Amino acid sequence: MPLTILVVDDDPGTRLAISHYLEMSGYSVITAENGQEALKMVDEYQPHLMVTDIIMPRMDGYQLVRQVRQRPAFRLLPVIFLTARTNTEERIRGYQLGCDIYLPKPFELDELGAVIRNLLERSQLIQSEWRFSYPDTLRSPNGSVLPSHLPQAEASEAKPIPATDSEPVLPLTQREQEVLDLLTVGLSNVQIGECLHLSPRTVEKYVSSLLRKTSTSNRAELVRFAMEHHLVK
Repeated sequence: MPLTILVVDDDPGTRLAISHYLEMSGYSVITAENGQEALKMVDEYQPHLMVTDIIMPRMDGYQLVRQVRQRPAFRLLPVIFLTARTNTEERIRGYQLGCDIYLPKPFELDELGAVIRNLLERSQLIQSEWRFSYPDTLRSPNGSVLPSHLPQAEASEAKPIPATDSEPVLPLTQREQEVLDLLTVGLSNVQIGECLHLSPRTVEKYVSSLLRKTSTSNRAELVRFAMEHHLVK
């Protein structure tokens, strides 16, 4: 299941260029032209990373990041600011709000891609480590972990649907279980292979076996099946 990136910019050309580049790089991309629209998409799609301009109508990048950080599930969401504002005061303000990286306009798409890969790898590693260290945490639909002490209204949305007593326990090998655990936190085949010391092709074989055993047709369905049937903690 490809990782989802939200691109926010009021310039159509910039949105199109970034979206095309990231889609060619294997990511799932959603776009918004202002902060208000982006905030709704954060709640709906739960992206793994956000790339946003600062100067936008209706809601600028600073306001957007401030509101995103108020949502417990997205306090650690990686955020990249793309902006022509490069003075020290502006950068400090962005970092104080929770921005991870500033890229001044104009920028090179290859540099943006390298920054995104670095932030996503770090973010997914943190989530993976958290999940193994704190198995009692809840998980939001995009794989991000939520503290178990969240308010009941927020926690109830993240809980998987309980399995019924009549549902059989699905037999998985130890390696299949390890692959499934990493798959549900959003890791790619390459990242799973690095964690388990397997080749991406071998990982894909395990994924295919999981799809066959669960009678699911893609990774999104597989993750949902695993959560609903308690195949992952």
